[in-house]
Amino acid sequence: MRNQPKYHFFKNTTYALQGLKDIIANETSFKIELVIALFLFPIIFLVNVELSYKLLMFISLMGMLIAETINSAIERVTDLVTLDHHEMAGRAKDVGSTIVFLSIMVFVVVWSFTLLKVYAG
Repeated sequence: MRNQPKYHFFKNTTYALQGLKDIIANETSFKIELVIALFLFPIIFLVNVELSYKLLMFISLMGMLIAETINSAIERVTDLVTLDHHEMAGRAKDVGSTIVFLSIMVFVVVWSFTLLKVYAG
């Protein structure tokens, strides 16, 4: 049997907001990426490109935050299991970091090509 309460939309939203509040309070990398996202979000509306490009820009920006959240969850669960150095725990954390790295690469590529399209013609 799973340790999960019965689904309730408003309670689940409260849990999600608690998680967001916690990650903002405790994860420096997430805070940095959130500031970047808040700074860049308005640019999506300012660039003169088709809606599909704007959607890709938004998705890649949010993907970076989502990846950082997944990485933080992996790190927390790993630390819950063991605080001792363990090869598999380290590998799990490395994979979480890879998720973030790949999401940042997607973000850089999407934004670079979109902005090149706008400013290079």
